[in-house]
Amino acid sequence: MDHGPGPYAEFEAFVAGAAGRLLRVAILLTAEPTTDTTDTRSDARSGAPAPSDATAAAEAPAARRLLGGALARTYANWRRLRGDDPYDYTRQELCAAFARTGRRHHGGSGVLGRLGPLERLVVVLRLYEGVAEEVTAAQLGLTPERVRTLCDRAVAELRTRPGATPGPRPDARRHEAA
Repeated sequence: MDHGPGPYAEFEAFVAGAAGRLLRVAILLTAEPTTDTTDTRSDARSGAPAPSDATAAAEAPAARRLLGGALARTYANWRRLRGDDPYDYTRQELCAAFARTGRRHHGGSGVLGRLGPLERLVVVLRLYEGVAEEVTAAQLGLTPERVRTLCDRAVAELRTRPGATPGPRPDARRHEAA
């Protein structure tokens, strides 16, 4: 729908540009499985085209609901956002909605499915979105030390394979043999 020039046309342009990335954030938070992976390098190496955002959305109904709610709240406050970053605002709304409903999204078979809801929030904000530790802590109502601990624990969990015992990394074994 074309609203012509004005604030709602700006909102449409914002959604057109940011919806894909915000959907990816929602999919990571909900840990829903998709055919798309977070490692786009594998798609580039194989030469296979990555699935479209529409395909990912069809496979991730909970993520789509979270994003739809966050975009609706952004739309409702669009005129008040003058001078503020709408992406930041929408991401905060998305994360707040996930934090309120995180217990419904426990587990999952997506990339971050092994992590708890709070760990997923911290990993997505800190590592995927690149939000500063202090900003993440303030947004989640935690101390920066707690955010650091959650992030470190989550990364350690993601580095271990399910069912594998932690041991030296393969590159460390290579150096010991030499």
